This record gives sequence, C-alpha cells and structure tokens, in this order.
Amino acid sequence: MGKLVLTSFVSLDGVHQAPGGPQEDTRDGFEQGGWTVPYADEDFGRFVNEVFERAGAFLLGRRTYDIFAAYWPKVTDPEDPIASPLNALPKYVASSTLTDPDWAGTTVIGGDLAKEVADLKERTDGELQVHGSGALARSLLALDLIDTVHLLTFPVVLGAGRRLFAEGTVPTAFRHTGGRITAAGVSIQTYDLAGRPEYGSYPLPENA
Repeated sequence: MGKLVLTSFVSLDGVHQAPGGPQEDTRDGFEQGGWTVPYADEDFGRFVNEVFERAGAFLLGRRTYDIFAAYWPKVTDPEDPIASPLNALPKYVASSTLTDPDWAGTTVIGGDLAKEVADLKERTDGELQVHGSGALARSLLALDLIDTVHLLTFPVVLGAGRRLFAEGTVPTAFRHTGGRITAAGVSIQTYDLAGRPEYGSYPLPENA
C-alpha cells in the first residue's frame, strides 16, 4: 500500500497561491505569482528531485492539473527528473467537470473522494503524491487520508493570497520526522499525520 504524500510551498504568512509563475493563479486579483522562483537553488532542486524519485502515481486538483498539463508534456527529455515520472506514471485528477483529459495516463475521479483515494493508495506502488492542489489537500486532510506532508516555507511575506491552511481547516496534529534549510533560506520540513491536537495549560509556579 502506498503512502499519500503532500508537497506544498507556502510563504511565511501561509500563502500557497501561484508559487511558480505570474499567470499560474490570479484569482482574487493576486498579482504576486512566481514568488518561489528566486529561491530555486541547487538545494531546492535536489530535494524536489528526491521527492519525484519516490513517486508511484500523482493525485492532483483540477487547477494544479491544468497548470502541469500545459507545461510538463512539452518537456520530453527522458532524463528530466520531474518530467519523466510526471509524463510516464499514472495521474489522477479530482474533478467533477473534467471529462476528456489530453495528458496521457490521466484518470478523472469524481465520485466518493474518501473511497476512491483509499483505493488508489491500496494499489499504488510507491508514493501517491499530491503537489500543490490546496483545495484537494484540505479535503484529504479532513478525511485523514494524508500520511506525510513536506512543507516548504519560503522567506517571504506576501500579505495577500489564498492560504493552504485557511480558516475552517480541520484541526490536525503532526509529528516532525525530518528537515533541512536550503542555502537560499527555504525551510523544508517533513511531518507525519499524528491525529487530532492535544491541549493543556501551563501551571502557575508553586510560589505564585
């Protein structure tokens, strides 16, 4: 059974909208797309390549799928560490509107998300990977289907934009399993799902 692994890029103020380019996602008048690009150094590239090496299949939201499908099929170098798995491995898109995907190897899932994704995890060798796909990621988190999160926090505050963990996200606890900082200052941290948060209070000093 494969693990469901989410890789997400966020700013210091939690924004995940349009990390890769100015026209990626301009909803709500967002004009700061491409904010990760200045930090894409060798350390960053090495980590991303390591992630894609572990992929067995991809599960994407409709918006991220459209962005990927417009770009990666055009990268035809068989040695490319990202394009090669993306083009060759199975891709699943959670969508109620996409009916005839052009990207080879794509299957649309539009039914019971919990059941369909659980089935995908069962039959995937390697990791079932979610990249970006914020709305889908929140839905999967609410269903306790995500096993591991790679959260890449970039040293920039955007002040506007859609946040990965928006108001109303299901409270979730994680266990930190590893991390590194790139030369450009990107904090790459890995967390495994650990259930619901626990709460407490700090006791007053005995002599208070």
